[in-house]
Amino acid sequence: MDLAFTKEEQAFREEVRQFFRDNVPPDTRRKLVEGRHLTKDEMVTWWRILNKKGWGVSHWPTQYGGTGWTSVQHYIFNEELQSYPAPQPLAFGVSMVGPVIYTFGNEEQKKKYLPRIANVDDWWCQGFSEPGSGSDLASLKTKAERKGDKWIINGQKTWTTLAQHADMIFCLCRTDNNAKKQMGISFIVFSMKSKGVTVRPIQTIDGGHEVNEVFFDDVEVPVENLIGEENKGWDYAKFLLGNERTGIARVGVSKERIRRIKELASKVESGGKPIIQDAAFREKLAACEIELKALELTQLRVVADEGKHGKGKPNPASSVLKIKGSEIQQTTTELLMEVIGPFAAPYDVHGDDGSNEAMDWTAQIAPSYFNNRKVSIYGGSNEIQRNIIAKAVLGL
Repeated sequence: MDLAFTKEEQAFREEVRQFFRDNVPPDTRRKLVEGRHLTKDEMVTWWRILNKKGWGVSHWPTQYGGTGWTSVQHYIFNEELQSYPAPQPLAFGVSMVGPVIYTFGNEEQKKKYLPRIANVDDWWCQGFSEPGSGSDLASLKTKAERKGDKWIINGQKTWTTLAQHADMIFCLCRTDNNAKKQMGISFIVFSMKSKGVTVRPIQTIDGGHEVNEVFFDDVEVPVENLIGEENKGWDYAKFLLGNERTGIARVGVSKERIRRIKELASKVESGGKPIIQDAAFREKLAACEIELKALELTQLRVVADEGKHGKGKPNPASSVLKIKGSEIQQTTTELLMEVIGPFAAPYDVHGDDGSNEAMDWTAQIAPSYFNNRKVSIYGGSNEIQRNIIAKAVLGL
């Protein structure tokens, strides 16, 4: 298989790079490089710049605002966006519910939701995980009962990322208690402003407010908010998660982090010499780079095979990308922790004693390390991904 990029693809890469250099707000890029959280306004501002260019929903079909790019162009775009870095389009709308709607939704739903997703007129969140229903998602208990022209929804979701900003939620609900658990689930969308929806923050180990609990108490939802067929929600969820797991590889993110590791390790000294000159550290860094190159080649093979698994069916190899991508992301944060050494200890940017001994650029490295423990869990834990590979790829 020839994995070299053509001259046209290389020219496209340079076009993408130049657009990011010219258009990503400097403060936004600086925050991302330093591992700091962006505000909602900062994220939306960038996404609308991207959408105005016509690149906000680049992978969607052209009739819904997509670019018509090849799979390789999409790969290049995402790698450059992550490497620059720039904020990725809001995944819950662009990469998750959007493709579900244009693949399985009716024409009215496409006209209503897709343009608003592209321009971030609606901020979406994902209502999948529940207490006791994480990796075993099919055991979910949130219930939707049909009464006349409405669904009445009761239950609880958890780990709902950025729900505090959300206007809309796509939600898996049990609509048939008598069917096999995977067969009695439906995919329903509704407003987070609906009466009976309560959002409670969960503070994460890095001190941030990224995830939430969401409660539904007799929430009334129009019946036309059902996406696709009743009790077919599990099929749509598998389709959605296949897209999510491919994105979780984040090759560009890890490339940027390795660049930063080398930069900082060349400046920070240990034992009278820069850390980058330490043989043990260099060995660990080289091992990580080799793993990342193997992941990149695997992702290119997945890109080359795109579309060969049928409509609505993810490539089982997306589970491989999810496993290795998350492991490499965690390794890079570990290497950054090793670079800054004792400066990882103070939580405050000025150190425990209020002095300015700790440099500002160290402040977010430890929180980022702790926060990245989650990446091997969300999107389907790595243990579950190994079961998928054993069944779908190895036939065990």
